[in-house]
Amino acid sequence: MKEYSILKFLDLFEIIFKKMDIDYPAMRKIIQVKLLLDSRRISTVMQGNTDKKDQDKNNFYKSLIMYFFIGLIMIPFIFMGDNYLFQMTIIFSLFMFFMTTTLISDFSSVLLDLRDKEIILSKPINNKTLNMAKIIHITIYTSMITFAIIGPSLIAALIAKGFLFFIIYLIEVILINLFLLVLTGLVYLLILRFFDGEKLRDIINYVQIGLTITITVGYQLIGRIFDIVNLGEIDLSGKWWSIILPPMWFAAPFEFFLNNDKSILVMLFSLLALLVPILSILIYIKAMPAFESNLQKLSSVGGRTKDKSKISHRIVNIVCRSSEERTFYRFTNNMIRNEREFKLRVYPSLGFSIVFPFIMLFNSVRGSSLAQIADSKAYFNIYFAAFFLPSLMQFIGNSGNYKGAWIYKVMPIKDYEPVFRGAIKSVFINLFTPVVLLISFIFLMIFKFKIIDQLIIVYLNLILATFIVFILFKKDLPFSRAFETTERRNGFLKILLSVAAIGILVLIHYFSHRIGFGSYIYLFIQIIVIFVSSKYIFNVEPDN
Repeated sequence: MKEYSILKFLDLFEIIFKKMDIDYPAMRKIIQVKLLLDSRRISTVMQGNTDKKDQDKNNFYKSLIMYFFIGLIMIPFIFMGDNYLFQMTIIFSLFMFFMTTTLISDFSSVLLDLRDKEIILSKPINNKTLNMAKIIHITIYTSMITFAIIGPSLIAALIAKGFLFFIIYLIEVILINLFLLVLTGLVYLLILRFFDGEKLRDIINYVQIGLTITITVGYQLIGRIFDIVNLGEIDLSGKWWSIILPPMWFAAPFEFFLNNDKSILVMLFSLLALLVPILSILIYIKAMPAFESNLQKLSSVGGRTKDKSKISHRIVNIVCRSSEERTFYRFTNNMIRNEREFKLRVYPSLGFSIVFPFIMLFNSVRGSSLAQIADSKAYFNIYFAAFFLPSLMQFIGNSGNYKGAWIYKVMPIKDYEPVFRGAIKSVFINLFTPVVLLISFIFLMIFKFKIIDQLIIVYLNLILATFIVFILFKKDLPFSRAFETTERRNGFLKILLSVAAIGILVLIHYFSHRIGFGSYIYLFIQIIVIFVSSKYIFNVEPDN
């Protein structure tokens, strides 16, 4: 088993652990196994970037590199001046956001692990040894992530602001970590107190999705902050409502010690920064028995209720021709709603498809008035949502439970057309259509409802784009393959061709709009092409 440097450092304190009646060799081995498991687990920020052939590499260290680059965005705020209350509030807000989402999305598997007591305590290992191993593992895990995120700005602070600033910064980061760890645990306790383990798993899944979206889209917003407002001139001191902002608590000591600010609010915030983490730890220790008791709910599997919505039932009957097609439509709908790994892979693409049309719209109309925007052709930016369609469609054949695909072999399926037709319709209607409707509604308000006919053409073009992607990609049965095979089966060239095809549809729409009645002619052609092609493109056999 791999030997870790941190364990050699831990060996220096072996005598202390033995005096505490802890079985040090057993504790060391437990920590070693946990660190090995950490290295194999793929962090949320690395989702989609790791293949099975990389499973022997340390994926945890790879994620630390990603967190290091995230931490670089904090450095400019160190050099902004001496408005420490504002500067450090921004830095601590960023740090607390990334650390909290990381703790919930990735650290949950550590904090909520039930296997320790089931496996380890069944061996001749006492509870004190196990608890100490868990505490040290938590400390190692969070410390490495913390200093990956905060390290760049911490070094910059030492160079630019001096040793006292550095020490205060380091102490505040430690206090924030204690506060966030306890807060995360108390949130879990609150959820498990009123809900079952299934609800907690869902919440963790949505936090993972939100983190991947935020990291990918965040760089678009960070660069624009300085264009919106002069950050160095903002004054937050003396604002009573700021007491509800924990980042300001931890920023206040910088004002107190470095700017000699002895105002009541600054002193109150500095006191909160010290006392709240300590009190939260005491509360957590007292609540630990209840937490351990409620944690057993995670071992139970909550039942899933079928979608019995009348609207959903009517949609199925309208869009599906046969009972077989309706069966696979409902099957696909249940899978995309309930399977967590599928949602973690696919939902970020949906999030990007919502955000990017507006990012590109604001870039293209910067400096224009609302009246000028309403009279422009900037609504074509809605097509930027379509460029995420290939990444959505390529996951239809993938599942974390792909081994259950043996069901296709035992079912009496003679014709696979209803299978593909039902699955594609379900994904397009239940996943992509709500996104398009949301974007279209906002665009309608921006463009004063002048583009209803154009949005209908956009939607029909998206249907055609779905057909093209289906033709180009491998014909995998729904949810029958592992996610790691996706890129190898479809390849970059097919994705590039599908994006190019969508671009051609956009150009046809654009030029048809410039011809008198061209949009209506193109609309008529779209309907015919969709009607005819839908009868033939799904009549295929699955690829091996």
